[in-house]
Amino acid sequence: MPLHYLRSLRSPSVTKQVLDVGGWRNFSAGGKKKGSKGGGAADAPKESTLSKEVKSTTVFGANILKEGSDPKILPDSEYPDWLFHLLDKRPALSELRRKDLKTLPYEDLKRFVKLDNRVRIKENNSLKAKN
Repeated sequence: MPLHYLRSLRSPSVTKQVLDVGGWRNFSAGGKKKGSKGGGAADAPKESTLSKEVKSTTVFGANILKEGSDPKILPDSEYPDWLFHLLDKRPALSELRRKDLKTLPYEDLKRFVKLDNRVRIKENNSLKAKN
């Protein structure tokens, strides 16, 4: 058997039988169907069947329970004030260092101490790691 296998590999025409005996595999070209040109309408996003009115009044996907429905969007007056300030930009440490600490509001002072401590801890850790 091995001699036959070696002789067949020397010949210019390697047959499928030899490849099967050798343990080689033939894989398909990506699972595409014959005659398929690829990508067209199947890859396009499907258009939503919900009306614009329903989309603007409901938070879809927020209901995590099996029964019940998605919550409705309420007017801004129904939500707490702090909710609208969550995405406000907060000053960086370099900006806080340039300001006078005595005149900073409490929230900015608290942020300064937190960021300054974080930088100091990282510096101390890097010094200890090099020794």
